[in-house]
Amino acid sequence: MFIDTHAHLYLKQFEKDIDEVILKSKNRNVQKIFLPNIDQSTTEAMFLLRNKYPETCFPMIGLHPCSVKKNFQNELLHIEEILLEEKVYGIGETGIDLYWDKSFKKAQIYCFEYQIELALKSQLPIIIHSRDSLDITIKLIENQQTGELKGIFHCFNGTIEQSEKIEKLNFLMGIGGVITYKNAGLSDMIRKISLHNIVLETDSPYLSPVPYRGKRNESPFIPIIAEKIAEIKNIDIDIIEKQTTRNALELFGIEY
Repeated sequence: MFIDTHAHLYLKQFEKDIDEVILKSKNRNVQKIFLPNIDQSTTEAMFLLRNKYPETCFPMIGLHPCSVKKNFQNELLHIEEILLEEKVYGIGETGIDLYWDKSFKKAQIYCFEYQIELALKSQLPIIIHSRDSLDITIKLIENQQTGELKGIFHCFNGTIEQSEKIEKLNFLMGIGGVITYKNAGLSDMIRKISLHNIVLETDSPYLSPVPYRGKRNESPFIPIIAEKIAEIKNIDIDIIEKQTTRNALELFGIEY
């Protein structure tokens, strides 16, 4: 069984063929898909998808850093309300994004730290977005790590040194379609990361692996990512499948 630990299948890009995507996922042995939230505008659609596919789709709740605007306090209250009302499997997608817009940097840091506290309080893993901010997000996790904080550095594409810091924090690294890009330069890093610290993800509908680069990404592509990791590490894909699935299930507290 494969697991997609990060897919936004509730977005409008899937509204016409989500049933087909879920069926295709199962046919390719991607049996569980975790849904990070973006903000309160996407919460309803996410839970509707969960209701339709409760054995396949597992929701999380969080505020994406790119959605941190002037109304961020209302967004944080929304997260707390959902935590009281619904079963969720993680806090996220949260973090810091300094690629698109730096004007809300302080607010992004505040919201990230707030959601770290929620993750600790609720004993849930935290899903971290760290575009152009990996060192900052690692440092903030280091400051808050009590031994109980756990989670995933989503879409990890950092250095060997950064991966070693994340491993010491007992966090996992989400590896997606970028690993298949020739210019990504991630092979040396992947060779050195322990399989015990890796989970698979698509970030659907974004960052499709080769040969689908530039097209809509979707959960059935997870085996392509696993094949590339197996190729780089020179091991059998079954080993990738079993270990990354075990890592994900243990993180999210789901029995195998």
